[in-house]
Amino acid sequence: MMFIWYLVSLFILYLVVEKAVRSGIDNSKLGQLLREKYGEEAEQEELESPFQRVDLDD
Repeated sequence: MMFIWYLVSLFILYLVVEKAVRSGIDNSKLGQLLREKYGEEAEQEELESPFQRVDLDD
């Protein structure tokens, strides 16, 4: 049971850190410069979660 809680807490920590890093990069001057250079299209491609690419029907 402890192992399951450990995995769940690691996953939640991963989501929190990922969100914080993305927000920090987007709000930084470098993030704004990259957005101007590559546009919103590149940003949308990066926002896809690895779970969205998995085909669960197989």
